[in-house]
Amino acid sequence: FFLSLYIFVCLIHVCICVYYRLSLPQGLLKYIIPLSVVYFAEYFINQGLLELLYFPNFFLKHSEQYRWYQTLYQVGVFVSRSSLLCVQIQRVWILALLQCGNAVFLFSAVYFQFLPSIYIIFVIVIYEGLLGGAGYVNTFNNISKESSDRHREFALAAASVGDSVGIALSGATALPLHDYLCSLPPRTL
Repeated sequence: FFLSLYIFVCLIHVCICVYYRLSLPQGLLKYIIPLSVVYFAEYFINQGLLELLYFPNFFLKHSEQYRWYQTLYQVGVFVSRSSLLCVQIQRVWILALLQCGNAVFLFSAVYFQFLPSIYIIFVIVIYEGLLGGAGYVNTFNNISKESSDRHREFALAAASVGDSVGIALSGATALPLHDYLCSLPPRTL
C-alpha cells in the first residue's frame, strides 16, 4: 500500500513539474524570440553576405577584407557584451528589428553593389556586432533579474536555445542564398 501511495505521489509530482516546466517558457518567449531573430539576422549576414562584399580597388585582398569584417564584428560583440554595467536594454526586440535592418541593407548592398567604400561596411559590421552582443547580454540579464531564484537556472537554460535556433535557421537560409548570389552575373559600379 505504501509503495503504491509513494508511486502515486511521485507521479503527481512529475505531472506538476512537467506542467510547470512547459508553462514557464511561454513567459520567456518575449526574450527567446528576439534573441533568435537577432542571431538569425547576424549569422545571415556573416554566413551569407559578408564574403560577397568585396572591394577590388582596396589595398586588402578579398580574403583579408573578409578577415577584417570578422575581426571588427568580434570587436563589436566584445564591447557590447562588456558594457552591461553602462547600458542595459529592457526592450530587446528593438535590437532584433535593428539587426534585421542591417541584414536587409547589406543584402541590398550585395545585390545592387551600391556602396562606394569598404569603410562603410567596416562601420556597419561593428554595429552588427554591437547589436548581437547587446541582444545576448541583455536577454540573459533581463531573464536573470525577472526569474525567481528557484527557476533562474532553468529559465536561462531554456533561453539559451534561442541563439542556437537563430543560428541554425540562418545557416539553412544563408547558404542557398549565398550560392544564388554567386550565380548572378557580376555588376560593376
